[in-house]
Amino acid sequence: MSTLTAQTYLTPEEYLTWERKQPFKNEYHTGQIIAMSGASRTHNRITVDITVQLSNQLMNSECEVFASEMRVRTSPEVSYFYPDVIVVCGEPHFEDDTFDTLLNPIVVLEVLSPSTAAFDRGEKFEHYKKLVSLQEYVLISQDSVRVDYYCLQETQWNRNTFQHLEDVLILASIACEVPLQAIYRRVVFNAS
Repeated sequence: MSTLTAQTYLTPEEYLTWERKQPFKNEYHTGQIIAMSGASRTHNRITVDITVQLSNQLMNSECEVFASEMRVRTSPEVSYFYPDVIVVCGEPHFEDDTFDTLLNPIVVLEVLSPSTAAFDRGEKFEHYKKLVSLQEYVLISQDSVRVDYYCLQETQWNRNTFQHLEDVLILASIACEVPLQAIYRRVVFNAS
């Protein structure tokens, strides 16, 4: 979840200097600071479970999994985001020697919140698409069984939607398979 803070424009350099001193996370988009609010219990459960699934499968590989605290910078229009889960393979490239801003994720996963879903599906994805390293983008609903999977094939982003607990999310770029049952194993949906 995130909320727009006071309308103060900062350069990317000013943001990064300021952000590193803050007690709470803030994203940066087109010069504006977006405060990150706390995530729900369900959001956290999904993030942890997908992180564990990927970490276990990638344990003996050259890939690393980061959850929630690693910032990603997009360019040429500079924005800074905190994806819920990131995978990088090979040598990670960082913005500087603080090693807290990743430049080359191969997979980005976002757990959708009501306040951020439209942004994650739209404008944020457009920024992520500009990362030359990015191969797969995954949006995970916390309100229902729904995973939207985007995969780059040549120059086209193709989408596949999974809506059944029996489905398996296959992340080809990192050779991982994640059953939706594992993603949603501790989620209780409201009966309505």
